[in-house]
Amino acid sequence: MKPMTEQHLAILRRHMVEIIDMHFDLAEEEIGRDALDSGVRRAVADVPRHLFVPEPLAALAYQDTPLPIGFDKTLSQPFIGALMIHLLEPEPGMSVLEVGTGLGYQAAVMAEMGLRVFSVEIVEEFAEAAGVRFAALGHAVDVRVGDGTRGWPEHAPFDRILVTAAAPEPPPALVEQLTPGGRLVMPLGNKEVQQLSVVDKDDGGNATTRDIMSVRFTQLEAMS
Repeated sequence: MKPMTEQHLAILRRHMVEIIDMHFDLAEEEIGRDALDSGVRRAVADVPRHLFVPEPLAALAYQDTPLPIGFDKTLSQPFIGALMIHLLEPEPGMSVLEVGTGLGYQAAVMAEMGLRVFSVEIVEEFAEAAGVRFAALGHAVDVRVGDGTRGWPEHAPFDRILVTAAAPEPPPALVEQLTPGGRLVMPLGNKEVQQLSVVDKDDGGNATTRDIMSVRFTQLEAMS
């Protein structure tokens, strides 16, 4: 069998976006909207997801399933990844902190949307690999190795924070580093029961949490 070309992969990417659209329609009641934000949709359609998975899995990158990327971590199902960015309600020029870079796919999508992205990754090999991908694609994402539960104080406050691993509650340092009126999106819960949640911080510094739907993520790691 011949290897896949960029044209083949582009067809698969368009199909992936159509599947995401279908999921949004089916989950309208939970999400509150029946369509993916147009800016997120354009970025998901443009970013080559197959470059953000281990090379042997490139042909599987556009299937509607999580994919292993090493170190017992996964790249989220396309629908869930797009939903998390959608729930941020991002606007171009906003400052976004991502906790859990992985190989960099969701950071690349946000950078494609014109967001200023800072990403913290606890696994050094992931941070290095993501940095190479960002440079190759021309995405200006700042990435560093560190404990994401502590955020990135030097660049705080952030308009939005995206956390790609679960914890029983939002890490206090992350809520503190949100700007008043800011929003954090992350899965909340234990290993067995989790809810993808939206945390809004009002102008007085108070945080309120809204659950969206059941999900399953790895647990957020902190450095000792």
